Amino acid sequence: MTVEMLVHNRVELALHTLRGGAGLPLLLLHGLGEQSPAHVPAAVAAWSGPIMALDFTGHGGSTQPVGGGYTAEILMADADAAVQHLGGATVVGRGLGAYIALLIAGARAEQVRGAVLADGPGLSGGPSVPTSQPVFSLDTVDTTPDPYALAELGRDLRPPDYATAFSRLALQGSDLEQPITVVARFRPAWLRAVAGEPGVGEAGSIREGLGTYID
Repeated sequence: MTVEMLVHNRVELALHTLRGGAGLPLLLLHGLGEQSPAHVPAAVAAWSGPIMALDFTGHGGSTQPVGGGYTAEILMADADAAVQHLGGATVVGRGLGAYIALLIAGARAEQVRGAVLADGPGLSGGPSVPTSQPVFSLDTVDTTPDPYALAELGRDLRPPDYATAFSRLALQGSDLEQPITVVARFRPAWLRAVAGEPGVGEAGSIREGLGTYID
């Protein structure tokens, strides 16, 4: 495994090459509090092209901002930096990474060649309507995951209609018949709404879901 550092604003993002090769890259996005796997997971081993994995800001080998400031959109920008660097990719996201995969599939519909949304930490996200958020101060540490990432992303607002807006952008902007495939079994309100959108597919596993996008 090799690691390349991408610069996103003042954060350095660790992009791991789990397996090299030619063809369309597969980009793995981990769950909340996780980091990229050290080896190719069995569920994605059948992918014919290179397999990459990104550590989000404040996770794994990526650096962290001082004092927090984490949102799903910040992590979407992380994923965008990786997709732009790769020139396009198919994306598999776990938990929080599934939500980010949905956002980037809508925001970069021409470059994301399919997104598979799978179970993992952080999938439930925060509330679906605005609430009063607690004010807190955490000890600064040099290890990851950043405590601010866990606290802030665990409370991140995820309304169903916001999620479906990105699924519709993916459907409108992609030339794929099924640009998003849901394989997660645990489905909070936002994911149930996405799965119910016309043109969003469902599969029983990551392996099966990826089969939709393998040439």
